[in-house]
Amino acid sequence: MKIGRIPYINCYPVYGAIDRGVIHLDAQLVDGVPSDLNRRMATGELDISVVSAVEYARDSARYLLLPDLAISCDGPVRSVMLFSRRPASELGGRNVLVSRSSMTSVALLELLFENVWHTSPRFVPGDAEVRDVVESTDDATDARLVIGDAALVLGSTQRDRYPYVYDLGEVWKQWTDQPFVFAVWVAQRSTDVRQALNAHAGLIASRNWGLSHLPDLAEQAHRATGVSRLICDDYLSGLDYGLSYPHLAGLTEFYRRLVERGRIPNGTLTFLPAA
Repeated sequence: MKIGRIPYINCYPVYGAIDRGVIHLDAQLVDGVPSDLNRRMATGELDISVVSAVEYARDSARYLLLPDLAISCDGPVRSVMLFSRRPASELGGRNVLVSRSSMTSVALLELLFENVWHTSPRFVPGDAEVRDVVESTDDATDARLVIGDAALVLGSTQRDRYPYVYDLGEVWKQWTDQPFVFAVWVAQRSTDVRQALNAHAGLIASRNWGLSHLPDLAEQAHRATGVSRLICDDYLSGLDYGLSYPHLAGLTEFYRRLVERGRIPNGTLTFLPAA
């Protein structure tokens, strides 16, 4: 089997035990940014992967959700951030650079501009890796959506460039009073059920190990990004890796709003069946 993994530090709690050999996973791990994993799942190159929540909704007939496994927040997420030179409500008609690597974050940003900030900027696709963000000198961009490790780096080193900073998880919570699910784990419906169940059990066991070893993972994240250990610890501790009823309520609310606007097809949440 081939299983997709996002190389950002927000996936450390799910894959940390597998990387350390504490949990055995009978599969090949394939790294990729969210948009790359979305594409590989859509073309059948991967059997199981973490994907953008919007990717599941875009083609739910193709996938089965893995129960109790997601990347979500119930308030600030800290790694999906809008950095701006002016208030968000004043960005109408102005350039906002958006990451090419995350469908969900861009869809959420569009909803927030439409319903919270009540304005319509001009979205410009761009790169959002750490080097691209830190080294950018693009003065033509009034704001930029930054995700993953790059958002943590920019938030800790470049805040003077952008006096207005918005955490999209926090703004969603203030708007809807719901958690927000950024990513889910899915299996191809064509995948052997027994293999998928074994892989799911391994991922859950690794996730459980990771949540009980967050200080170790925060230290690893600090070494990987240069962001302070304290910030990494706060970040990982603030994320949720389950998919409970409240998470599903938030996910359903997000999908409902996208369906209303014709941005995703109407579909259903279908889970990998129990053994």
